[in-house]
Amino acid sequence: MAQHGKRVLNAREGIDRNKLYPISVAISLIKDRATAKFDETIEVSLNLGVDPRHADQMVRGVCTLPNGSGRTVRVAVFARGAKAEEAKAAGADIVGAEDLLEIVQGGTIEFDRCIATPDMMPLVGRLGKVLGPRGLMPNPKVGTVTMDVTTAVKGAKGGSVEFRVEKAGIIHAGIGKASFDAEKLVQNIKAFADAVQKARPTGAKGTFVQRVAVSSTMGPGVHVDPASVLGA
Repeated sequence: MAQHGKRVLNAREGIDRNKLYPISVAISLIKDRATAKFDETIEVSLNLGVDPRHADQMVRGVCTLPNGSGRTVRVAVFARGAKAEEAKAAGADIVGAEDLLEIVQGGTIEFDRCIATPDMMPLVGRLGKVLGPRGLMPNPKVGTVTMDVTTAVKGAKGGSVEFRVEKAGIIHAGIGKASFDAEKLVQNIKAFADAVQKARPTGAKGTFVQRVAVSSTMGPGVHVDPASVLGA
């Protein structure tokens, strides 16, 4: 059996791993235990009643967190002409077309979110094997293939979080920092859970959100009463 250090054992004290806590209490427990020397990310995980191996049970979307994510997001935009200038004015970190294609093909990916105008997709499509595995491929379903590059760039910079269900039926995302006020973290989690609920696929049967847990980067997980999150 793995031996846990003193810090981990101390962090787990006072947390009943078999109990479902109201979201406000869970956040308080997590914040009290986020004692690392850096500003830990607060993460939420949702276990869904879906099997993503079936096309009609895939869950994917985007959520704009009302209080931001606290993360610095580097945004790249594939665009030409006026749309390229619009992206730069909106705050995009990297803007280009064929030149950006060559940079990415060369193995340099210095961005966290990739946006493209529809006319650029034949070009961007060549990067599918590079961007796809990293979750960076632009997709109209999450608003990263669009002519409204200003909104897309500002959304990405301001705290938009993309989500996609994993093979085991789990969705997780960073929804803020330990330095955030507890109420702001609660609002972000409820907004995220609401966005996932709205993305419920037609093939989902029974209880959609089955389990919810929150944690910090270096802290223990706390199980949350789904009703306290989904009642937003």
